[in-house]
Amino acid sequence: MRADRLVSLVLLLRQHGRLSANALARELEVSTRTVLRDIEALSAAGVPVYAERGRHGGFALLPGFRTELTGLNADEALALLVAGSRRGAQAFGLGSALASAMLKVVDALPESYRDTAAGAAERLLIDPETDLLSRRLVAEEVPDAIAAEVLRAVFAGHKLQIQYAAVDQTPKWRTVDPIGLVTIRDRGYLLATRSGADRTYRLSRISAAKELDEPAQRPDRVDLDRAWQERSTRFRAGGDQVTVRVRVHPARREDLVGTALAVLTEEADADGWLRLEVTFQDPRHAVWALWQLAMSAEALAPQWLRDSLRDRATAIATRYEVSS
Repeated sequence: MRADRLVSLVLLLRQHGRLSANALARELEVSTRTVLRDIEALSAAGVPVYAERGRHGGFALLPGFRTELTGLNADEALALLVAGSRRGAQAFGLGSALASAMLKVVDALPESYRDTAAGAAERLLIDPETDLLSRRLVAEEVPDAIAAEVLRAVFAGHKLQIQYAAVDQTPKWRTVDPIGLVTIRDRGYLLATRSGADRTYRLSRISAAKELDEPAQRPDRVDLDRAWQERSTRFRAGGDQVTVRVRVHPARREDLVGTALAVLTEEADADGWLRLEVTFQDPRHAVWALWQLAMSAEALAPQWLRDSLRDRATAIATRYEVSS
């Protein structure tokens, strides 16, 4: 909306002091022509914005044009800025709204807190895009229009029509009663019921959504944390689960546990290695998890798991045999 853009333009000038039309266009994701029209609209509305010509010129506000938010101390402001740096909002299509909100928070801070809070926030990085091994952590994309429609239905308590594609299936339309939204490692999920049965839908697999006028059949209050835990437990209990016994070096224990569904037993061997009984989603999952640990783990049982890992190792060794 233009009104939101005009507010954002003013806040950008407040924080940066002076910005060129091109810089404002990049920040607002509009054309320079749109920026110039917005500047004219602000001037006509009485906002004291003026142009400075020259190589380092641009647009700026007259000094002192600022409001303050009282009652917010430096620690509270820092908490808001750190929370705003998380990428969870991206999963729900709220990234641009969050950026705008953070801009307003920083701008409204009293002068004595502004630099302190902003400077401290710069020294904290939450959920970077890559880990220490430079592996990129790719967040799933959810179109803003779909995310907005889902959000409206969740907040309004209305039924929701979604076109959803389950794994290895063609998209199908279905009507659900939305309960809430959950984000896990940058993946967004819609918790809902369908014909009274619990359902969980990954937002990135929704190709279209439409909020209906009909009220959703759902309780007035919900404990999302408990609901998610219950659904996670049911998910782990389904499928072709397998239980395996494995020895693992202590330094790689967390890598193993992090990929397993559950740890049933654990004890230490005399050599310091750990002997665990763990559950995986299916045989393919078990083979993949143990293969990642290479020489830092040994599958003890069942035999099919040992055979699968041996066959993989043999195939690799054969490929890299030195030719005579």
